[in-house]
Amino acid sequence: MSMYGRDPWGGPLEINAADSATDDDRSRNLNDFDRAAMSRPLDETQQSWLLGPGEQKKKKYVDLGCIIVSRKIFLWTVGTVLAAGFLIGFITLIVKTVPRHHHRPPPPDNYTVALNKALMFFNAQKFSFFHSNTCILLTSIITAGKLPRHNNVSWRGNSCLNDGKSDSSSVIKDLVGGYYDAGDAIKFNFPASFAMTMLSWSVIEYSAKYEAAGELSHIKDVIKWGTDYFLKTFNNSADTIDRIAAQVGVGDTSGGPTPNDHYCWMRPEDIDYERPVYECHSCSDLGAEMAAALAAASIVFKDNKAYSQKLVHGARTLFKFARDQRGRYSAGGADAAIFYNSSSYWDEFVWGASWLYYATGNTSYLQLATNPVLAKHAGAFWGGPDYGVFSWDNKLAGAQVLLSRMRLFLSPGYPYEEILRTFHNQTSIVMCSYLPYFTSFNRTKGGLIELNHGRPQPLQYVVNAAFLATLYSDYLSASDTPGWYCGPNFYSTDVLRKFAETQIDYILGKNPRGMSYVVGFGNHYPKHVHHRGASIPKNKVKYNCKGGWKWRDTSKPNPNTLVGAMVAGPDKHDGFHDVRTNYNYTEPTIAGNAGLVAALVALSGDKSVGIDKNTMFSAVPPMSPTPPPPPAPWKP
Repeated sequence: MSMYGRDPWGGPLEINAADSATDDDRSRNLNDFDRAAMSRPLDETQQSWLLGPGEQKKKKYVDLGCIIVSRKIFLWTVGTVLAAGFLIGFITLIVKTVPRHHHRPPPPDNYTVALNKALMFFNAQKFSFFHSNTCILLTSIITAGKLPRHNNVSWRGNSCLNDGKSDSSSVIKDLVGGYYDAGDAIKFNFPASFAMTMLSWSVIEYSAKYEAAGELSHIKDVIKWGTDYFLKTFNNSADTIDRIAAQVGVGDTSGGPTPNDHYCWMRPEDIDYERPVYECHSCSDLGAEMAAALAAASIVFKDNKAYSQKLVHGARTLFKFARDQRGRYSAGGADAAIFYNSSSYWDEFVWGASWLYYATGNTSYLQLATNPVLAKHAGAFWGGPDYGVFSWDNKLAGAQVLLSRMRLFLSPGYPYEEILRTFHNQTSIVMCSYLPYFTSFNRTKGGLIELNHGRPQPLQYVVNAAFLATLYSDYLSASDTPGWYCGPNFYSTDVLRKFAETQIDYILGKNPRGMSYVVGFGNHYPKHVHHRGASIPKNKVKYNCKGGWKWRDTSKPNPNTLVGAMVAGPDKHDGFHDVRTNYNYTEPTIAGNAGLVAALVALSGDKSVGIDKNTMFSAVPPMSPTPPPPPAPWKP
């Protein structure tokens, strides 16, 4: 056996003699190799690596640190970049200095234009207050009291500043403010509170559209002017009350030539006769409607916590009064019965309770609103010729739509589901009755639906139906429901919107007469509006009670344009007489204009912008029980 070990890979571990040269020998061999390598010519890259700056060839290079490039290429690159930068800067300078032609936004649609005008009517109806002994009326729609500085109706002024004080029998003394009802200077709280409820409802649903139209602040001012006045008409700080001031002024002329708000034709600013106050002690309909107005407005002003809470407290007090002191406000030969007679108070109970539930989240109001007995008394389970007609007198159709909203978006289930399903089904039936395929209501040859069956002053009912139809269409769209059934037939939500559009288009001028029934909209509109303030010139002359008759009876157009006022409307033959003395054609009202505003904002602007689903429910607690907390982490 050899004395040397073996390499595990198979070779001996001893050093070969041929490889035992010394370090000096190996060094000499490497030097010989280097000289041989250097004897070969070097390429350019090798020269740049191995040769010093003085040893490189004539061709110059630039060392950029991470790379060495040809000087020529480097100079060309830098020059090109500088030239491009100069060219870009020059072009930018030219573009900025040349005047641009900005593309104007598209003009507003007809509904938005009409909306802007319709809201101006409320400025004219304001009762203004200025410290004076005369009763002064506001412009456009009539407001009472001292007018705000921003009121943009030049021919209106402060009016009726002694309302309440001049009636010794009235307990409530400060009744300055509010809105005049129509072409006269009477303040009827029943239709006025319905008007404010409608306006608040439209703001809650379509605040984004109001904002897009530039009218959100304006509409809130309009509502607050009304609710501020309502808070004056009862003891709003109390929990229990025994009276409400229901009306200021009187219109009954059957007693002879006694000066009053209908016998006299005077500018409200010049009124010098006594204006009695009507207080009611048993008026469930009025109390519940005013409660609805304050409750709805409390949602509009929810960001103003103190004012919103004040409105809620007032609404609770009014509704309690309505429930405790049963009776109709227009009963017993009251003056209001001639003009705004209430048929019942059951519909106001459902309506007011619904709004109070949305405003407070208190389930006792929801239980009342969904009480089958209340619904039965309100007429929810039977038809009749006026079933589905939504107006200042009958709130049932509106209440059913309002409660259908809850079923569509909250689905509260037991114990409310059965009655809510009934209301939802009844709403579907009402919507079917609006369509031209059904015969619930006739139509004029021009296409106007006759919701009041051919009786005078039809437009106030038409605009309310147009609002409900558009709103319900938006409810269905927001709940991803493409339509609804009328018997075996399915109709798209577009059909409802089309109904509303055709009706509002008729009012705005697409009718056989080519007449716009909204003053100031289009080129052909009523010029002899039945309105005292608009028909008498503001010429520093005070016309007394009979002195204004010459302005009432003249065939000349009104000297003041009552912008935005929707007149009473045509007859069942599409006929219209622009005559000042015929109020059935030419008189506007705040209740009618409120419905018009609501319908216009619902139809205005971008169709893809629907309702605000959440604001209405801001005070409503979760409908399902709170889930239990998760269990504690498991420990062995």
